[in-house]
Amino acid sequence: MPNRLANETSLYLKQHANNPVDWFPWGPEALARAKELDRPIFLSIGYSACHWCHVMEHESFESADTAAVMNAHFVCIKVDREERPDLDTIYMNALQLMTREGGGWPLSVFLSPDLTPFYAGTYYPPDDRYAAHGRPSFKRLLLAIRDEWVNNRAKITSVGANVVNYLREMGASEAGDTAVTPDLLSGALSALRRSYDPTYGGFGGAPKFPHALELRLLLRLSERFNDPVALDMVKHTLTMMARGGIYDQLGGGFARYSVDAQWLVPHFEKMLYDNALLTSANVEAYQKTRDPFFEQIARETLGYVDDGMTSDDGPFYSAEDADSEGEEGKFYVWSADELRTVLGDEDAEFAGKIWGVTKRGNFEGHNILFRTLPDEDEAKAHGLSVDTFRAKLADVKRKLIPVRAKRVWPGRDEKLLTAWNGLMIAALAKAGTAFGDDHYTGAAALAAEFILKNMRAPDGRLYRTAGVGQPPKLNGYLEDYAFLADALVTLYEATFDAKWLRAAFQLVEVMVKHFTDANGGFFFTADDHEQLIARTKEMHDGSTPSGNAMAVTVLLRLAALTGRRDFAEHAERALRAARDTMAEHPAASGQMLLALDFYLGPVQQIAIVGDTSAADTQRAIRAVHRAFGARRVVAFHDPATGVPSAELSALFAGKEAVGGKVTVYVCENFACQAPLVGAGAVEAAFNV
Repeated sequence: MPNRLANETSLYLKQHANNPVDWFPWGPEALARAKELDRPIFLSIGYSACHWCHVMEHESFESADTAAVMNAHFVCIKVDREERPDLDTIYMNALQLMTREGGGWPLSVFLSPDLTPFYAGTYYPPDDRYAAHGRPSFKRLLLAIRDEWVNNRAKITSVGANVVNYLREMGASEAGDTAVTPDLLSGALSALRRSYDPTYGGFGGAPKFPHALELRLLLRLSERFNDPVALDMVKHTLTMMARGGIYDQLGGGFARYSVDAQWLVPHFEKMLYDNALLTSANVEAYQKTRDPFFEQIARETLGYVDDGMTSDDGPFYSAEDADSEGEEGKFYVWSADELRTVLGDEDAEFAGKIWGVTKRGNFEGHNILFRTLPDEDEAKAHGLSVDTFRAKLADVKRKLIPVRAKRVWPGRDEKLLTAWNGLMIAALAKAGTAFGDDHYTGAAALAAEFILKNMRAPDGRLYRTAGVGQPPKLNGYLEDYAFLADALVTLYEATFDAKWLRAAFQLVEVMVKHFTDANGGFFFTADDHEQLIARTKEMHDGSTPSGNAMAVTVLLRLAALTGRRDFAEHAERALRAARDTMAEHPAASGQMLLALDFYLGPVQQIAIVGDTSAADTQRAIRAVHRAFGARRVVAFHDPATGVPSAELSALFAGKEAVGGKVTVYVCENFACQAPLVGAGAVEAAFNV
């Protein structure tokens, strides 16, 4: 018989609906049950694309013997971390406090009925194979916890009280009196240089994560400090990732991370947020360098999202699983014989050399495709021109892709998350402007329309999530407001449709009202959210940017566009509250450091005035959009439409189309340069 999770909208919860475990979803029924029975809670947190979550389910949660122990002595609650990041943040912090380790998923936490955590870990095996590494069998752990609960309650209470005190202190950061200064940026550059891998790119060793935010930061630091090495770090890292197995060489798109240092073997799950953030990084690298390779990778990644992660109504799904047919990566890998069967001997030899395919394989007897050389070197090695080589490679891909498509596809988590959709809307809008491609801008607008219509209550409050064909649910978190508002500002700059700017304003007003901490910064949950053991305030990035950092980002952008000093003051207080985090943990502060770079300026306020239907106006807009702009905001007004929107009236005050020609005003540090009149002048000024 299915358990209570069968009625949930989360794919991750539904995946556990046929376990013999008497699972509860998080809610009043489960919490009341724990108090009534005076039992500890076993809280299991994960997500649908998590490989080790699936492993623990198959090994332990599908075991009748293990389930019998769980059901007899615990109230068992299953949570999707993507739907409830508030719970995930609290109890992941608890794990890190108790173990001094980095954590991960599945997150396995034991709580008292008042929700106080007293023991935590991640994956536990069904036997004692890893006992020497401090990871006992799950069944043995359950019995030990039960024994402590019955016989040593005072110790459990003491441990839990200490953890809760620490958790509450973590949410109490205050804005200090010390100013935030450029030394935080130079310190971050030094730290990133120290951890940089000059051979394979990226930072640190295995496992290796993309660090898209830090790459975008380095683009800005290379400009601020006139540092070509920082730019080389970005170019090398993006190139090595795109040539590695972490990147799907046939279908485009990036996997979550690489288990090795050279980007070869990924954990094969594909997350919407990674592909959004890495698209933005590649778009900006293209704007900075004009290297068409980065445009290619951005376009291929967006092609993957368009084909595999976009709903019919426009918004974007959350993730694709690593596994198919119970095997990690099975959908993606190839054997030499498979290539020969599909391509024939000659093309199979060609493809094998390009993608490093061998009889032995590089992953459990099979081959993860990766690029051994760049196009130019491969063309030379095959005695072909670059264009001929690329045409032949494209032909090989056209033959392989439909064959792969007949395999059993990895599972797809089709829930919609407001925050993650915000990241992808922003990435599409960036790509649309940089590449002059209205398809991307249109896709961003379609998704934004859907989210604003379907994921927002009549009072302007956002919902967090919606399941397939299900109404939205759960109150939005700080990141939902901040990510979406920032995306809407980017969409305004791509389309110059003032409705996106007005919508961003509305969201930010709600965010400031319900999430602001009087001591500086923003809480993760709203002031009327469900009462939990702590109200967290995250200053560092996780797999996505921190909500605080993105809130600072959008507040500063709106302040620069509109002159709203109160927005800038909220942002400044949050920056000062995050000062120590930026100084001590720059690799976990990428988005906040991006916001700091913007705050320190100088910020360019670019006001374009002209006839929107004129070819010269579109040329001028295209020139502005193609250029890399680390610290700028862009607005447009057509005098024929009347007065500018109220939000932009200050920016356009006194600015007109000189002589009836498109005119671009570039202002910074409270002064404007001489206006650029005509498309030619704009193109010359922006080097396009």
